[in-house]
Amino acid sequence: MRPSIGIAALQLLELSGCEVKVPAEQTCCGQPGWNSGESNSASALARKLIDEFENCEYLVVPSGSCAGMIRVHYAALFAEQPFWRARAEALAARTYELTDFLVNVARLKSVPGRFDGVVAYHDSCAGLRELGVKRQPRALLELVPGLRMSEMPDCEVCCGFGGTFSLKYGDISAAMAETKCHNIRAAHADAVVLGDLGCMLNIEGRLRKEGDARTQVLHIAEVLTGTRNG
Repeated sequence: MRPSIGIAALQLLELSGCEVKVPAEQTCCGQPGWNSGESNSASALARKLIDEFENCEYLVVPSGSCAGMIRVHYAALFAEQPFWRARAEALAARTYELTDFLVNVARLKSVPGRFDGVVAYHDSCAGLRELGVKRQPRALLELVPGLRMSEMPDCEVCCGFGGTFSLKYGDISAAMAETKCHNIRAAHADAVVLGDLGCMLNIEGRLRKEGDARTQVLHIAEVLTGTRNG
């Protein structure tokens, strides 16, 4: 949906001194199938991902929900398959959400981006609750020249996307998204910044539907590198 996010993530990793490999044949981590009870299709995708990435020293993911799937749910997905569970757990131990890796492993101390304005940060459910990502993105945003933080009310509350939740419970999801947009405006932010692609699509879609064409919705990698909607 926004290739600039992947490119920005790659730039940040290279800036940290990493050699980055992006397997051309990679596809989905299997999370949509897992969320929908389609364990067979999820398992097939998970096995493919493990084959493609297990030889890497680290697997870094610029989306909390995808990282959470690998880190937390692969073990349950392969609970009855000892061979694949062992491989999944070994990869999970080396899998990081992007900001967590940049802060706690790469220890990035400077960023190339600049943002002249106020940003509010939305904590995605998967990143926050499954991976403990809270302090890390804020620490990185403090490195951006010109950027001022404004914490929105209920920044840890779900935006209403929730994977297939938004399809199964559309009215509830829409109400949650409306509340999230209200809280973003209450922070008087020029941009809402986040680290999960599903949340991005949901929040940006709701803002635009409500007629808000001003508030930017940016992945944190885009802010840290100074790229916008490329």
